[in-house]
Amino acid sequence: MSRAVRVTTRNASFQQWQALLTNRTKRHRAREFLVHGVRPISLAVDHGWEIRDLIYPDRQSLSSWAREMLERSGARPVAMAPELVAELAGKESAELIAVVGLPEQPPLPSPDDPHLLVVIFDRPTTPGNIGTLIRSADAFGAAAVVVTGHAADPYDPKSVRASTGSIFALPVIHADAPEDVLPLFPGVQLVGTDEHGAVDVADHDLTGPTALLIGNETSGLSAAWKSAADVLVRIPITGAASSLNAATAATVVLYEANRQRSRSGRTI
Repeated sequence: MSRAVRVTTRNASFQQWQALLTNRTKRHRAREFLVHGVRPISLAVDHGWEIRDLIYPDRQSLSSWAREMLERSGARPVAMAPELVAELAGKESAELIAVVGLPEQPPLPSPDDPHLLVVIFDRPTTPGNIGTLIRSADAFGAAAVVVTGHAADPYDPKSVRASTGSIFALPVIHADAPEDVLPLFPGVQLVGTDEHGAVDVADHDLTGPTALLIGNETSGLSAAWKSAADVLVRIPITGAASSLNAATAATVVLYEANRQRSRSGRTI
């Protein structure tokens, strides 16, 4: 491990890292974002993401995990005053904070994969919903998540935290409009979710190459995505609820795709 840089005041470096927590423009201009937590940092290292700095409380003993991350990541160690670490992490118990480089556009999964499953999230406004959807996509075997239109940032701390590290395990891509996405997945059926869909999700075949379309939390799928969809499916619900949260709806459909594929022998 190289010699640690020490940060004891709210100097320029601290202010830059602090800005990454709330300022999307600065995150993307600097091409980096902050991550804390054992699982997210471990997954970032395991999947080969660029860890630029690892920040830890100065003059405190580190766990074997923290020492391993410092050795494996190749990151610059930064020993920071404990109260400043707590300020960046938003809690007192953070042992490490990683400054992670934003990737260039990640490689797309092959559209020729007969078991391809991707999720397209149309104009999400809530970072936590993006993170939750990424976590579900990872859990149920999706090969990528595509975020479209004017949307919240997948690398917002709330999204990263909600993904519990899954954001490091599968490609997360941004595209402006359907015409930018459709050529990437030729021959893949587009299955939109809509409360007025023509068929229950369990009655539609999701075993072939499929892109699931999830709409904005308030307005649902845009007219352009509805028009592009091969079918609109609905999730039957009961009780007083009028609809499902977007990330919850995505999880239900992802589970159904996984269930159908497992039963047909097309394991994901």
